[in-house]
Amino acid sequence: MALAFVFPGQGSQSIGMMKGFGDDASVRQTFQEASDALGQDLWAMVAEGADVAVINATVNTQPLMLTAGVAVFRAWRAAGGAAPVVAAGHSLGEYTALAAAGSIAFADAVKLVRLRAEAMQSAVPEGQGAMAAILGLPDDVIVAACAEAAQGDVVEAVNFNSAGQVVIAGSKDAVERAMALCKEKGAKRALPLPVSVPSHCALMKPAAEKLAAALEHIHVGVPEFPVIHNADVAAYTDPAQIKDALVRQLYRPVRWVESVQKIAAGGVAEGANVITECGPGKILVGLNKRIADGAQHVALTDAAAFDALKALL
Repeated sequence: MALAFVFPGQGSQSIGMMKGFGDDASVRQTFQEASDALGQDLWAMVAEGADVAVINATVNTQPLMLTAGVAVFRAWRAAGGAAPVVAAGHSLGEYTALAAAGSIAFADAVKLVRLRAEAMQSAVPEGQGAMAAILGLPDDVIVAACAEAAQGDVVEAVNFNSAGQVVIAGSKDAVERAMALCKEKGAKRALPLPVSVPSHCALMKPAAEKLAAALEHIHVGVPEFPVIHNADVAAYTDPAQIKDALVRQLYRPVRWVESVQKIAAGGVAEGANVITECGPGKILVGLNKRIADGAQHVALTDAAAFDALKALL
C-alpha cells in the first residue's frame, strides 16, 4: 500500500477540533511552537467554549489550520506512522504540506500564512468580494458563464473541487450575475459562501505581490517527499519554483480534481492507493472519494484513526 497525505484548508476549522488527540505531546508541542511564533495562544482558540467568530477570522483560521495539520502529521510520525510517497494541500493546505515535508520551517510557515491572510483581507475591502459554490454544472459551462457575467468586473472559477462542484470568486456583483446565469444554464444549486475574501481570483494579485516580497526572506528547501502545487498540478524541488507556485496560487485556481487524479495515477510518485486527509474534518475525503473511487480514503481526525490506518497499510 502506498500512502498519500492531503491537507485541508479554510472551512475545516471548528471549536474543539483537536479534542480527538487529547493531550498528545506532539500535538500540544506543535501548538505551543505556533503560539510562540505568533505571540498568541492558538490552543485556547480551539478549546471548548472558545469564540467561533475568532477562529473563523481569516487571519486566525490560516495559522490555526496549518498548525492543526502539522500537529496531526507529527503525531502520526511519532506514533510510528509511515511517511507519505506524495502530498498535496487544498489552498492553504499547500503550505501545511510543505511544512510537513520540511520544505519550509514550521515557525516560518505559521508567520507566512498569517501575513498571507492579512494581505488577502486588505486586497479587497470587506463586502466588495464574494465566493459561491456551483453544483451540478460542467466545468466548461461555469467558466463560460463567468466570462459572460464579468462585464468588466472580475468573476472566475477558482476551485475545481470535484465533478459537479466548482467554486467561483470575484467582485460581489459579478459573482451574483454569474450565479444567476449558472442557474439559467441548469446548475442544481448556486450557493453564496460565508467568506470575506474572494480567494484565488485576479483580485488577489495585490496580495500576491506582498507574499512574493515576504517569500524573498524565507528559506525554502527541497521537500522530503513530493508536494503537488494547486496552480500547476506539479511538484518541484527548485526553491525558486516552489516560491513562484505559492505566489501564483493566490490568484490562480485550485485544481484539486487534477491533483487527486495525479496522486492516484502515480503522476508524481508511486501511485497512492491510500489517500489520507491529515487535519481536522473530513471535507477532502468527501471530495476525493468522488475523484479517485479506486483508492482507499481515510481521515486522521483522532488518535484512534492512527491504528485503523496502520492496519490498512
